[in-house]
Amino acid sequence: MANVTINEGLCKGCVFCVQFCPFDCLSMSDGLNAKGFPYPVLKDEEKCTGCGACACLCPDFAIEVYN
Repeated sequence: MANVTINEGLCKGCVFCVQFCPFDCLSMSDGLNAKGFPYPVLKDEEKCTGCGACACLCPDFAIEVYN
């Protein structure tokens, strides 16, 4: 299982990470960050393989993945 760290404050809510996660592990939060944007949350840790697609696609560098 991978350790996914999401820096909510850096996120601009583009949704790339959610749309392109090959294992459907992320979803957008119901809450908003300080900038007023929804941010991703890891909804299913067990399905996450740590592939890093979310971190690679994030234009704001808001996601880090550690295996």
